[in-house]
Amino acid sequence: MSELPWQRVVVPMSIILGFWLLSIIFTRWLLPVLRKYDARTPAKLASQFLAAFAKPIRAFIIILGIYLAWLYLPLSSVADLFMSRVFRSAVIIILAWGAHVMSGIESALAEEIRVKFKADTILIPFFSKVVQFVIWAMALVLIAHEWDYDVSGFIAGLGLGGLAFALAAKDALANIFGGIVIIMEKPFSIGDWVETPSVEGTVEGISFRSTRFRSFTQALVTVPNSTLANEPITNYSRMGKRQVKFTLSIDYAGPRDKIEQCIRAIKSMLQAHPDIHPETILVYLDTINVNSLDILVHFYTNTTKSAEYLGVKEDVNYRIMDILAGENISLATPGRTIYSENIPAVKNTGESSPR
Repeated sequence: MSELPWQRVVVPMSIILGFWLLSIIFTRWLLPVLRKYDARTPAKLASQFLAAFAKPIRAFIIILGIYLAWLYLPLSSVADLFMSRVFRSAVIIILAWGAHVMSGIESALAEEIRVKFKADTILIPFFSKVVQFVIWAMALVLIAHEWDYDVSGFIAGLGLGGLAFALAAKDALANIFGGIVIIMEKPFSIGDWVETPSVEGTVEGISFRSTRFRSFTQALVTVPNSTLANEPITNYSRMGKRQVKFTLSIDYAGPRDKIEQCIRAIKSMLQAHPDIHPETILVYLDTINVNSLDILVHFYTNTTKSAEYLGVKEDVNYRIMDILAGENISLATPGRTIYSENIPAVKNTGESSPR
C-alpha cells in the first residue's frame, strides 16, 4: 500500500468512515423516527421488521462501505471476484440473521401469532425453532452455491445424514411426535388432574420430550410423550359434574308407608339442594335383602373440586340422617353407609386425596 498514491488510501478510508457514520445515524436517529411513525399504524409491521433487522441493517451498511472501498482499489479481477463472493455471502448471513430474530420466540411477530390464532404456548417455541433451522439451512445452501460448491451432493449428504440420525434417535423422535400429538389434541392442560395406566396426578409441565406429573404423594413423575400418546387418558378436571352413588340399607322394621315417605323425602331434598345438579337424581328401593332393604341414591354435584364435593356429600348425609330420624327408620347396620362412586378411589398406599 505504501507504493499507492495518497489519494488511493484516503478515498477508501473515507468511504468506510462515511458508511460507518451512516450506520450510526441510522441507529440513533433514523430508526427511532421510523418506529415512532409506524407506532401510529394499527398493524405496526414496519416496527416489527425494524426491531428484528436493526442490527443486521447496521452491519450491512458497514460491510457495504468496506466492499465499495475494496472495489475502488486497483486490484486484480480475481481479488474482485473473491471480494464479491464474500460480500454476497455476508448479505445472505445478514438476511438470515434478521429472519432468525424476527421468527424468535420473544419476537413481536410470534406474540401476534399467539394472540391472533390462540396458539398453544408450547407450540410457538417448537415451530419457531423449526423455522429458524430452515432459515439457516437455506442460508448455508445459498452460500455453498455462491462458492460453486455442489449443492445437490450437499443436500443428498444431508438426506443420508438425516436418515442415520433418525435411526439413531428414533426414541427421541417418537417422544417429539408424541408431544406434538398431545399439544395438538390437548387431552389435558397444566394443572389438570389426570389418570393414565402409567401415572395419576396433577400435570405440572409439558415439553416435547416428556410430561411431568405431581402425584398425590407429592413425587414428581416424568412420563415420555410417546408413552402418553398411546395410552388412555382420563381427565378428571374436565368433568362438568361429579357423580355420587351409594346404597342406603335400612331395617325391615319400618312400615311400607314410612319407607315410601322416606324415599320421597330424600328425593325432594336432593332436587331442592342448591349444590346438586337437577338432572339424573335417582332414589329408589333397589334391592330386598335378607337383612335389609337397600335404597339406591344417585345424583351429581355441581362442583368437581374435591373439597367442595366432599362438603356436599357430608351435607347430604346429615340431611338423610335427619329424614330417617323424622320417619323413625333405622339403618340395617347402624352407622354404615356403603358408597360406590364412579370415580376410582385412592388406594391405601399412603396417598392423600387429590386437591
